[in-house]
Amino acid sequence: MSGGHSAFDLGTLDRLGRGTSPIHRLDPRAKLLVTFVFILAVVSLDKHAVGDLLPFFLFPMIILARGEVPFRFVARKIAVVAPFAVLVGIFNPLVDREVMLRIGEVGISGGWLSFVSIVLRVVLTIGALLLLVATTGVPALGRAAERLGAPRLFVTQILGLYRYLFLLVDESQRTLRAYRLRAPDGKTPSWRLFARILGQLLLRAVARARRVYDAMLARGFDGEVRLIGDLRFAGRDWAFLVLWIAIFAVLRFLHPARLLGDLLLRGTP
Repeated sequence: MSGGHSAFDLGTLDRLGRGTSPIHRLDPRAKLLVTFVFILAVVSLDKHAVGDLLPFFLFPMIILARGEVPFRFVARKIAVVAPFAVLVGIFNPLVDREVMLRIGEVGISGGWLSFVSIVLRVVLTIGALLLLVATTGVPALGRAAERLGAPRLFVTQILGLYRYLFLLVDESQRTLRAYRLRAPDGKTPSWRLFARILGQLLLRAVARARRVYDAMLARGFDGEVRLIGDLRFAGRDWAFLVLWIAIFAVLRFLHPARLLGDLLLRGTP
C-alpha cells in the first residue's frame, strides 16, 4: 500500500495542491476567506431550507472544474463522512412529523426536510474544505492563516502535524509489512496481537518524532516554519473574493431559489 493510496490520501492531496490551474494561482488568503464565508452561509440557513441549499452547489462545482480536481477523489472522501451525517439526522423524521411541503398528493414532513438538509450541508462543507486543500496545499494555507492573524504557534503545530502524518503512515506501512512477512497465510491478527502491534507502532512513532525534532534543531529550527515565496493580492484575487462573497450574500439573504419557486407556482394554472 503506497502513501498515495493510504487511508488519508495524503500523497494525493499534496500532489493536487501543487497544481497550476487558475484556482491554484489565486492567493491562498482569498480562497481561505471565500471558503469560510461559504461555510458560514451554508450552516446559517434554516434547518428546513433544502431548496436554498441547492444553489450553493454552484461554488464547489466551479472550483472542481476550474481547479482540475478529480471528481472521483472528492466524492470518495465525502462518501467516507456521509454515513456520520446520516446517523446524525436519521431520527429527525420520527421526531418532527408535521407536514411542511406537499408535492402533489405527497406530504413531506419537517423531519425529512431537516434530514436532507443535514446531509446537503455536510456534502457542501466537507466538499468545500477538500477543494480548498486540493487547490491550495496545507503549507500555503498555513501561511495564509498566519497572514490573516492566526497565532504563529497554532500554524506551526498544524504544519508540523501535517508533515508528520506522512511519517506516521510510513511507519504504519512498515509495521503492516513486517506482520505480513511473519504471517504469510494472511490471518487477521487477534485483539491481543493487534494491541501489541499498535503499541509497537506507538513506540516507533515516538522514537521517529524525537529523531525528526533533533534533526530540525540541528538545522536551526526556532519555532517558526519558513516558507518560500510571498503572498500578494492581485486584481484577480480581489475579483474572486468580492464576486463570490456577493453571490453567497445573495443566496443567503435573498433566497433566489425560493423566489423562483413562488413565481413558478403562481404561474401554474
